[in-house]
Amino acid sequence: MRVLVTGATGWIGSALVPDLVDAGHRVVGLARSDASAAALAAAGAGAVRGSLDDLDVLRGASAASDGVIHLAFDHETAFARGDMRAAAEADRRAVEAMAEALTGTGRPFVLASGTPVEEGRTATERDGHDVPPVDAVPSAAAGAVTRMATGEYVLGLADRGVRSSVVRLPRTNHGEGDQGFVATLVRTARERGVAGYYGDGTNRWPAVHRDDSARMFRIALETAPAGSTLHAVADEGVALRDVAEVIGRRLGLPTASVPPAEAAGHFGWLAAVLAADQPASSALTRELTGWRPVRPGLLADLEAGHYFRTPA
Repeated sequence: MRVLVTGATGWIGSALVPDLVDAGHRVVGLARSDASAAALAAAGAGAVRGSLDDLDVLRGASAASDGVIHLAFDHETAFARGDMRAAAEADRRAVEAMAEALTGTGRPFVLASGTPVEEGRTATERDGHDVPPVDAVPSAAAGAVTRMATGEYVLGLADRGVRSSVVRLPRTNHGEGDQGFVATLVRTARERGVAGYYGDGTNRWPAVHRDDSARMFRIALETAPAGSTLHAVADEGVALRDVAEVIGRRLGLPTASVPPAEAAGHFGWLAAVLAADQPASSALTRELTGWRPVRPGLLADLEAGHYFRTPA
């Protein structure tokens, strides 16, 4: 297939593009800069210049493709500027533009999303589909709810002649070069002189190696039935205390609880993510698609040592 990938030079995209190329697909990535276009060329892919705000570019590139994988999201607006709702609304417009070009074609559209949080139990692919109206939730939750609604919109494209699927990612997609949540915990431990964990440390994160999640996106593109919700989850739930203990041991630092009332001051923006117990299962996905994670789990990847190399 000729495949359009947004976010093709990002953390997961840079693993997905070579996987697609090796599988015989022709990849075109959305590139905002010369550097991104050059990275795509080095990976054996082509480039179409533009951003998520260039809706005509997205429509045209989608119409010229046999399938689309949408990984990109405006993290700068969402996190650096603190406006998740604006980023989520821009993402919805981009998704609608790409979907317009695919309607009635039977071609695949794969959207990246996140695993839901189900209080007191492990979330499955059947959860997280009852999305409240955005105006009915507190403003702080509006961005997250908008993203959830976009996922449901994509699943609904199955009724409009699109082989749509949503791949939900766990809280951490780990691996060498990761600059996400786990790397932030390591950096915070270095800065604070202690490997902290939230509360009693029993809150759990689902996790997957980014190579395994990249392969999940390819499988979804190639074979997922229309309207599929898929979980790219390897570790259903790794206790945060276990993560902190590896970090502390590898850095030669003590491990300690950070009370919830002090978490924001200690962990910064990450405190809100650490506050929820959020295990997730991929049993239904494995049964439906045959996907199996083969790369190291989160704790084994931490033990490999690459998270603790002295930054350049």
